[in-house]
Amino acid sequence: MFNKIGIIGCGNMGRAIFERLKKDDYSLLVFDKDANKTKDLSGANVAKNIPDLLNKSEAIILAIKPQDFEGILKEIKNHLKDKPVISIAAGITTAYIQKILGKVKVIRVMPNMPAKIGKGMSCLCKGQFASEEDLNFAKSLFDNLGETLVLNEDMMDAATAISGSGPGYLYDWAEGKDPKEIKNYAAAFTASLTKSAESIGFSILQAEILAKVTTEGSIAYLEKTEFSASEAKKQVVSKGGTTEAALEVLHKGGSLEEAVQAALKRARELSKR
Repeated sequence: MFNKIGIIGCGNMGRAIFERLKKDDYSLLVFDKDANKTKDLSGANVAKNIPDLLNKSEAIILAIKPQDFEGILKEIKNHLKDKPVISIAAGITTAYIQKILGKVKVIRVMPNMPAKIGKGMSCLCKGQFASEEDLNFAKSLFDNLGETLVLNEDMMDAATAISGSGPGYLYDWAEGKDPKEIKNYAAAFTASLTKSAESIGFSILQAEILAKVTTEGSIAYLEKTEFSASEAKKQVVSKGGTTEAALEVLHKGGSLEEAVQAALKRARELSKR
């Protein structure tokens, strides 16, 4: 559908998206306000600035932090020319983006950390002005980073509490444990995460997919990167975020189901609508 993809933001997830997509014959153009982040991207075509990237791209991926989001939206507003915008910013709704950009084709995606190694769980939804074709295009991109699941937008905060924060729950339990012990725990963790996903509104099938892919991807991430569980956990947990809210419950002896409820509550509090 579209071959020329512009990626704005080359932090951890932006880099991961670039590395996975460049294997699939897309023409990729990247830009980051911090030029150091694009210097060591092997094979990257770097745009001079945001207007340059937008002029040369057919679709845009916004891989930027929520705190930088509004400024970037205002910068791209007059250069989009009906191009689809794919946002991976946590907690930012399609309605919020449309409020600033107008009648733009927006797809919201929430990948999780194992997407960096192609074992991720990415949840997608479309905005008011995006077509099924736009959604399927975004899905085809993120299929390169692992499994994908299309949701209604009102379930995206719930997905944050399961697949987004899920690796953190597993790594918290796994700290100091032997890799074999972690693998043996996978089935029990998957079952518990599935039950927790059902408790916040997912269908049985959705819950099973989210839990299974999140568990398998999280374990594969440890094996592939050779990070310890503690090191990997630090990459998922951000201060004041959803994973931290859930871990506070677990550390007080709460169940995973209760922890997931806390993560969902925090995701809703942080969401920009």
